[in-house]
Amino acid sequence: MKLVSWNVNGIRACVKKGFLDYFSEVDADIFCLQETKLQAGQIELELEGYNQYWNYAEKKGYSGTAVFSKILPLNVTYGLGEEEGEPEGRILTLEYEEFYLINVYTPNAQRDLARLDFRLSWEDRMLQYLKELDKNKPVILCGDLNVAHKEIDLRNPKSNIGNSGFTFEERDKFTTLLENGFVDSFRHFYPNQEGAYTWWSYMNKVRERNIGWRIDYFVVSERMAAKLIDSQIHCDVMGSDHCPVVLEINA
Repeated sequence: MKLVSWNVNGIRACVKKGFLDYFSEVDADIFCLQETKLQAGQIELELEGYNQYWNYAEKKGYSGTAVFSKILPLNVTYGLGEEEGEPEGRILTLEYEEFYLINVYTPNAQRDLARLDFRLSWEDRMLQYLKELDKNKPVILCGDLNVAHKEIDLRNPKSNIGNSGFTFEERDKFTTLLENGFVDSFRHFYPNQEGAYTWWSYMNKVRERNIGWRIDYFVVSERMAAKLIDSQIHCDVMGSDHCPVVLEINA
């Protein structure tokens, strides 16, 4: 089974930049999007063979998630079931026979860290949610998690310490997630690989010079680790300031 996750930074713009070509080529069983930036009725994608699930933000042109799945899920949940955070369309959970898939666009703490407290509260609630699901069946968490976990996960760690996405608090929350029975699938296969990034600033030639961050993930329950085949970063795929990440599993 092949799963793909991509922060498209606006699906309408990404479609104009080759999204459908990549979508067809990669031929995923499950394809997850973050930052779709639209409301219902603003795009119609003809994706033969796929069931489509969209979680829209109330604010126009903001946030949002989607999942396209060849496999019909047993159940679909939008958000965490709590009012706070629901209006931003950041969470989609699909229950399948063998696992839960949680597609997430984690809130950014913002440049001045104005939203850091909200972000840390989100992390606590998300961890409890994942642990509850994991009691029933294994979990696959994917999406733009808006954190570079270790110094190896961004090009310029020293100058970014304390910045949004690389605060000690955010990184500690990710460490806590892993300590609670979850695995960073990319580091599972490539623990020491440097220069592996999924997001680059739009500043001039930053992507050409690979000055990036790895903030897009597939994180799985530890008991799924034996089923993992590979975890990839498709850094050559353009169309967004992020690139797709791919997980292959025996399922």
